[in-house]
Amino acid sequence: MNIDTFRDYCLAKKGVTEGLPFGPDNLVLKVMGKMFSIVSLDEVPPRANLKCDPDRAIELREEYEDNILPGYHMNKQHWNTLVLDGRLNPKLIFELIDHSYELVVNGLTAKLKKELEDL
Repeated sequence: MNIDTFRDYCLAKKGVTEGLPFGPDNLVLKVMGKMFSIVSLDEVPPRANLKCDPDRAIELREEYEDNILPGYHMNKQHWNTLVLDGRLNPKLIFELIDHSYELVVNGLTAKLKKELEDL
């Protein structure tokens, strides 16, 4: 999967914005101002950090040990780094993007959830 496909899928979700707060090489995707993905734009192959349930994160790292790693520069209990070199099934990548997005949405305040719902 390429960065454009990854980015477009994320941006199609409700309440998602993008920015470069850590410099031009790291695209940050947020839902209602809360980060759910960071994509490294200067890595070859591309890499993306996604939030993940801690138990599932461990299972994914064991099953896809070359392509799903502990989150680089993130809390390794709650974040995974996906190596986007074409070996991960796009369906799995989309599922993991959805999972990250949903974890963040579920953690939003009631006020932010209402604002998201009203978008």
